[in-house]
Amino acid sequence: MHFVYSEWNDRFGKKGRSAFDTLWDLFQELLTISGGDVSQALRWMNQIDKEYNITAQFEDGYGIGDFIEELQERGYISYDDEQSVMMPTAKTNRSIRKKALEEIFSQLRKGAAGDHKTVHSGKGLERQPETRLWKPGEDISHIDSTGTILNMLKHSNIDQFQLREDDLSVHDSDHYTSVSTVLLIDLSHSMILYGEDRITPAKKVAMALSELIMNNYAKDSLDIVAFGNDAWQIEIKDLPYLKVGPYHTNTLRGLQVARHILQRKKFSNKQIFMITDGKPSCMFENGKLYKNSFGLDRKIVNKVLDEAVKCRRDQIDITTFMIASDPYLQNFVHEFTEANKGRAYFASLNNLGGYIFHDYIRNRIRNVR
Repeated sequence: MHFVYSEWNDRFGKKGRSAFDTLWDLFQELLTISGGDVSQALRWMNQIDKEYNITAQFEDGYGIGDFIEELQERGYISYDDEQSVMMPTAKTNRSIRKKALEEIFSQLRKGAAGDHKTVHSGKGLERQPETRLWKPGEDISHIDSTGTILNMLKHSNIDQFQLREDDLSVHDSDHYTSVSTVLLIDLSHSMILYGEDRITPAKKVAMALSELIMNNYAKDSLDIVAFGNDAWQIEIKDLPYLKVGPYHTNTLRGLQVARHILQRKKFSNKQIFMITDGKPSCMFENGKLYKNSFGLDRKIVNKVLDEAVKCRRDQIDITTFMIASDPYLQNFVHEFTEANKGRAYFASLNNLGGYIFHDYIRNRIRNVR
């Protein structure tokens, strides 16, 4: 683990902040990297403080020990008597998700709370200035009273006013839709291979997306699926603490689990976001794990492409975010994207969050099937 003071100074060393808030930002970052290990995060904090004298800037001699005590007083960490370890609380989990949202999407505006426009107008929630003739069976709550009266006056006289059906004018309204999303996160060993931390940015994106949906798009659903040798669902509260394992990459199983989740949803629009940095390198065959880490195995690839087609038939869009630049991996992603008729982004770690946010919002403006 290597730390660079300049990054700390730019991101956390803001003037006018309290000692606790300054250390709290750093602690959340280290807690995410440590996979939820409070003790490890605090050891790293002591190491950073020893090297860069961070607490020396604070008044009244505020130190790391004071910070730990305040963490407990504020309810951010608790002590587990059974395991004899300090644990992050639900309050900490929420704070980390909010921080990830602010960090990744700080340059982008929030959308309207709870709903997403489609390109259609019709029966909906937000009234538009344009009007049209009323159709039998439509909701009358959007009637344009002024336009309706003017239409009636065109064929009425001062002695008798007659309101006809074709006089009724209504405001157009945007049609809204809900979307069900499954976020697939690659936890294979390559996500930390060669000393490059790819899992922390991926986790931050997942946290930011979950916070965005819960706060802004309450009618949507979000499920998280991690995949390595197998695939399994993850609760949102566990997102900050996901860890890479000694896994191969079972992309097929991840997609299957995601598709089965979405098949149970009643939403009109369904989609999968997949964050990965490697090739599909294993799959289950006759109850056993078939694996090949040496290049692209066509036996595995063909099964993954078949699953992409199944998702397309179920009207499930797949957006792939490849955080690796190997040409042969890009060729695979192009082939996979063509099979699903989905989308693919070849993003750097720094741009990953922005791309996902942009694509998520863009997918809200779509036809309702």
